[in-house]
Amino acid sequence: MKKMITILGPTASGKTPVAAHLAASIGGEIISADSRQVYRRMDIGTGKDLADYTVSSLKIPYHLIDVREPGTKYNLFEYQQDFFDAYQDIQSRGAVPILCGGTGLYIEAVLKGYHLSPVPQNQALRDSLEGKSLEELTQMLTELKSRTGSNMHNKTDVDSCQRAIRAIEIEAYNIENPTPRRELPPVDSVIIGINIDREQRREKITRRLKNRLEEGMIDEVKALLDEGIPPEDLIYYGLEYKFVTEYITGKTSYDEMYSRLEIAIHQFAKRQMTWFRGMERRGFKINWIDATLPMEEKIERIKQLWQ
Repeated sequence: MKKMITILGPTASGKTPVAAHLAASIGGEIISADSRQVYRRMDIGTGKDLADYTVSSLKIPYHLIDVREPGTKYNLFEYQQDFFDAYQDIQSRGAVPILCGGTGLYIEAVLKGYHLSPVPQNQALRDSLEGKSLEELTQMLTELKSRTGSNMHNKTDVDSCQRAIRAIEIEAYNIENPTPRRELPPVDSVIIGINIDREQRREKITRRLKNRLEEGMIDEVKALLDEGIPPEDLIYYGLEYKFVTEYITGKTSYDEMYSRLEIAIHQFAKRQMTWFRGMERRGFKINWIDATLPMEEKIERIKQLWQ
């Protein structure tokens, strides 16, 4: 089995072209780790840049892009399942899986093999538990677990009232709706980080935002609203979809939309870097590569680390 390669980095760091050139060089297929590129017809705002997946007229296969309808809410549990299906499919064909994206939570979940449950929120139950002490909640959880025979939760699930309530919600749901849990193992991967200087990143984000607006990002959001997707559902997707929807529905002016969106993307990139630094503290070895290196040099370095 060929070990997976993970390519991560903040928005505008140039991850996708690196992943595509690498895939062309080693016979790889790309699994997207982007929480918004899963949605169809949300192309410009999510920065799918599908042209990047063609290298010297070779089309690089990609997975987990355009797999859900806009207006739906895709979650980490679904992503983990979908990732593992794609990962096993790629390996079964002898190709190299290359995980590429900037959604740190998705990347960490599949590399670690988080054990998640597909249990929806139960607002009535949450309301009834509000105000109970951590001790009371822990007692309730212990009783529920004795009924379900569950060993699903460890100590960290009850280190706060919020976590204890979620654990109770899961156990209560499993009594009513026994669901088969799929244990997904951790995935061994060489992790490459694309390191872009802060000023250069800011400049690229600004340039890219202007380009996307010129390419028709506002028309893309209008088309989604015209399909009947409620504005609040688009606002839920954040960043481009939030601010452009507010502009289209008359809540803000064009200039205000532009400046607030630009600030929000810069803040988002900073949060991404904070997550990746956190991954390093949590024991992940990220091999950082300078974004300004020539493509050939980046690919050679990654191949050396991988082999």
